[in-house]
Amino acid sequence: MTSTLRPHHDISLSDPAGIDPAESHLVGPTDVPLLSETIGQNLARTVAAFPDHDALIDLYGDIHLTYQEFHRKVLRLASGLHNAGYRKGDRIGIWSPNRWEWMVLQFATAEIGAILVCINPTYRTRELTYAVNQSGIKALFSAGRFKDSNYRAMIGTVSHTFDRPYKETVFFGSERWEELANSAIGDLNPVRETLDPHDPINIQYTSGTTGMAKGATLTHHNVLNNGFMIGERLNYTDSDRVIIPVPFFHCFGMVIGILAAVTHGAASIIPGPVFNAENTLEAAHHGQATSLLGVPTMFMAELQLLDHLEEKGKKLDLSRLRTGVMAGTSCPTKTMREIIDILGIEEIGICYGMTETSPVNHQTMPDDPVEKRVETVGRIGPHLEVKIVDDDGSTVSRGTQGELLVRGYSVMQGYWDMPEKTAEAIDAEGWMHSGDLATMDTEGYVQITGRIKDMVIRGGENIYPREIEEFLYEHPDIADVQVIGVPDEKYGEELMAWIILDEDAVADGRTLTADDIRTFSDGKLAKFKIPKYIHITEVFPMTISGKVRKVEMREKAIGILGLYSNGGKA
Repeated sequence: MTSTLRPHHDISLSDPAGIDPAESHLVGPTDVPLLSETIGQNLARTVAAFPDHDALIDLYGDIHLTYQEFHRKVLRLASGLHNAGYRKGDRIGIWSPNRWEWMVLQFATAEIGAILVCINPTYRTRELTYAVNQSGIKALFSAGRFKDSNYRAMIGTVSHTFDRPYKETVFFGSERWEELANSAIGDLNPVRETLDPHDPINIQYTSGTTGMAKGATLTHHNVLNNGFMIGERLNYTDSDRVIIPVPFFHCFGMVIGILAAVTHGAASIIPGPVFNAENTLEAAHHGQATSLLGVPTMFMAELQLLDHLEEKGKKLDLSRLRTGVMAGTSCPTKTMREIIDILGIEEIGICYGMTETSPVNHQTMPDDPVEKRVETVGRIGPHLEVKIVDDDGSTVSRGTQGELLVRGYSVMQGYWDMPEKTAEAIDAEGWMHSGDLATMDTEGYVQITGRIKDMVIRGGENIYPREIEEFLYEHPDIADVQVIGVPDEKYGEELMAWIILDEDAVADGRTLTADDIRTFSDGKLAKFKIPKYIHITEVFPMTISGKVRKVEMREKAIGILGLYSNGGKA
């Protein structure tokens, strides 16, 4: 399998001195050297430096571990996995909301060179089966149940369809979990000697533009250095305490959150299994947090709640908050100023990237003006290179729009078992084609101006309409369907499906509503992928060459739904 993955770590960056300053092309700073170690080696170094510092605090699970205690749990589980026959390169899946066991498994799999496959906890049976079989998962670690997600029941329904080498399901808190997690710590040195920083260590599923999701395959070198460099730019030290309300299954939680903290000896604080504004603010209060992560909608919810709590006379101490990361989608100027003025997070930064770049390639700095933190995604990160090109692949001049390309240490090895898709995304010179339209100003700040890829960003979740369209084609009353993003005040964008009904449905006088689509999709698609709006039509707007004009559909949708262009309801 690994033969289909392309190593990009040996591709050199351009000489900055040879780059024309009038062109949209930059190489990031290289004054801080890259780490040349595995995740396990880095953790051991952090533990040796800060053994009694807080490493992990799970307020929901009531777990409080120092680095020494955390490391002991990691080594016990790593020994248990190795004793059970799991080896370097084996894929081990995790399907669960945030919890302390998630973080232990993340480091334990890295310790023995197994590849952690992150599965979105809002997935349903169809998506779960695809991820398990596409990546060849050997063991699946899972929560039993959370809210309306009965993981145990769903796995029971479809586990007979899991392909070999699937071996077992391990539920957190079960007898099997206790057996693996409490093994005697064995001699793992022979295992460690076989590991290389450029070994694949993580598969992150990102929805595909055609068909099902693609598994971005990331190495120790990719994610460890990305987390480290993010932490450096946030000025993290061992005294920082980071609230992580964003999901661990995504690079935001796993890399921007956990690895940025651990590489600096900082504490990772889990406020709850999923985001809750009150839990997050109380975690910041009780945990004496210095850093807070989130997508704009999370920060908006926290600001609204803070007003409500103050009206009730409840005072939270957020005085230690100084920094944090906002990512996922653009932030309104008003919200950014409130985060600084009300929450007191003066050094809040914006991160931009993609799962395929581990994930951050652009970041604002703590001393950047507010305008730059709102209007741009910052400048290229350390040891990375960016250029913006036109349709012919030529670098455009500053201020001219084109496609953003990135290369350097953080570019993934490839999409798991999809060499053709990998070749489409990463060219022979190691450039990752983002599919995003962007401009670069004279100071090197990048502004994202649009998307070549037909992608919708809903509350920080990247959604590719093609996957949803393929699923909706299975509905017997649907002849054709196109899914688009429409403005939404809360989430940035919401999904809308334009549907052409089957002839039999039309003849029988049947139609489809949003509730019908929701019922059809329930349990099969993650809730955030289910279209909120439905529009029944006889034809789609088309180009002369016969292609669907989604731009025109989006324009018409605003009038059909009575939406203002800024996202509010009319």
